[in-house]
Amino acid sequence: MGNRGADAYRRRMERAARIRAAGVPAEADDETPEETALRRRKEQVDPADKADYLIRDAMLRGEFENLQYAGKPLPNLAEANDPDWWIKGLIQRENISGLGPPALLLRVEDAELDNVLDARSSAAQVRETVEEFNQRIVEARRQLLGGPPVITKLRDVELEVQRWQERRGSAATPEPAPEPSRPWWRRRWWSRARNRAQ
Repeated sequence: MGNRGADAYRRRMERAARIRAAGVPAEADDETPEETALRRRKEQVDPADKADYLIRDAMLRGEFENLQYAGKPLPNLAEANDPDWWIKGLIQRENISGLGPPALLLRVEDAELDNVLDARSSAAQVRETVEEFNQRIVEARRQLLGGPPVITKLRDVELEVQRWQERRGSAATPEPAPEPSRPWWRRRWWSRARNRAQ
């Protein structure tokens, strides 16, 4: 910044300090003629022209290149009149689960129950999980809140424990133990004995 620029900067800072201290705008006679001309030019610029200039400038800098939907249709335009578009988008973007009617949630949980049971470590935990699942089905059938009907069937606790044990037994089949390795001196003796026999 040259000397002229430093003086202009100092005057602007002094004027800003006076405005802040007094709470009123400073007198117009403190402005230099250049500042007054610049302020008047800014006041005369149409906001639409300013926006057009900023957009053209950004295009020249390349800020609109390689955008996500460049040359492609915008998604979800068919659902423009849906009042709940924003909540549906949030659920999809954030992968939120656990929302919805109990009947649908129970169907999803029923499809994933075997994997949940396989993660349990004892038969007592499997029984507890299946009993809790059955209790939620019974509660959902009692509710009269509307929505789709609950078609998820109750699970037999002992049958699920038996299936869990079978899956666990088939998964836990022991592999044959590897043959214990002989000590180095026996391996050496064996290879020498084989070489002599040839």
